[in-house]
Amino acid sequence: MPKKRGNNEGTIYRRPNGLWCAQITLGRDDNGKLKRMTFYGKTRQEVSEKVNKALTSYSAGVLVEPSQITLGNWLNTWLFEYKKGSLRPSTLQSYEYLIRYHISPSLGHYKLKELRPEHLQVMYNTKLNEGLSAKTIKNMHNVINAALKQAVKNNITARNIAEAAILPKQTKKEIRVLTLEEQDKFIKALEGERLKLAFILALSTGLRQGELLALTWDNIDFKEGTLTVKKSIKRVKNFDKNIKKNTVLIFQEPKTSSGLRVVPIPPAVLEELKEHRKGQLQEKLKAGEVYEDNNLIFATELGRPLEHSSLLRAFYRVIKKADIDINFHALRHTYATRLLEMNEHPKVVQEILGHKDITTTLNIYSHVMPEVKKAAALKINHLFENNKNTKSN
Repeated sequence: MPKKRGNNEGTIYRRPNGLWCAQITLGRDDNGKLKRMTFYGKTRQEVSEKVNKALTSYSAGVLVEPSQITLGNWLNTWLFEYKKGSLRPSTLQSYEYLIRYHISPSLGHYKLKELRPEHLQVMYNTKLNEGLSAKTIKNMHNVINAALKQAVKNNITARNIAEAAILPKQTKKEIRVLTLEEQDKFIKALEGERLKLAFILALSTGLRQGELLALTWDNIDFKEGTLTVKKSIKRVKNFDKNIKKNTVLIFQEPKTSSGLRVVPIPPAVLEELKEHRKGQLQEKLKAGEVYEDNNLIFATELGRPLEHSSLLRAFYRVIKKADIDINFHALRHTYATRLLEMNEHPKVVQEILGHKDITTTLNIYSHVMPEVKKAAALKINHLFENNKNTKSN
């Protein structure tokens, strides 16, 4: 027999599946029909707390009936009230963009109670046909799925309809790697470039753009011949109303703990670093008092953080001079490929690149692995050659 309900709790009872349930009445709608809200929880106390919170909000006039909440409303509430504090600025920007530009225009007007799995499926299929990548669609789905999971916890919707959607298959992108001849042409084309070291370092350490631009001189250990990746730099949309700028340049920690890493620097590149530092000190003396010393390895001539756009302008100037058609990320791919071609263990390559999982490394560089496997077979070939010669004698 269920316990007698407390004041303002509504009817609380235990369902056959073990969950506790409560229902409260919040007046009548325009047609005179009773407006009810239902709450679920693993314990009676949990349900009671949800009921009391809802009644307090209703009394204060700030309770929105679940039946009236649209997907667009809820996605914004979920993003800025539930997730903002735990997301990196770049991830927050990415989620906000997907919601504002892709999800809300397509499905934002639907009330959560009206949303069905086929609505999501049609949107995913349409976006794919319009040219959106399968990876971007997966990111959209991840946002919707996480938001609806929270909505279920909040008793705003009965189920997470995103779980029924089928995502398009992601096709593997062919990566571009410099040949040895192209790599030589690229390095020769760097002569005279102010940011020569940035491209040399990308090609000799596999660092990403943001990681390169966030490097400070105290990240370099000249004695050990290593650099430590601690942060990356990126320009993101500003969500702080106290800052009157549309975008801000931010330093942020890597997405995962594996991104925090120590990377070996080839001795020849260490010498390039020393030369670069001399040049930077000369710029500092020339600029005088207007120089902003942020201790950055790559900075403007006045010491300010270097933007991605500035780095890319220099990069495209170099590849045009070298007559090579690649993107900046090809330098990272080339570095990893060279290591694997020289039979470096994939686990070592994974750690240097900062991949969370070795399968990521193996999947990206699977084109190199057949050659690595052949080389491994040749290493033990002499054992069988010796056996063959023994039999013939």
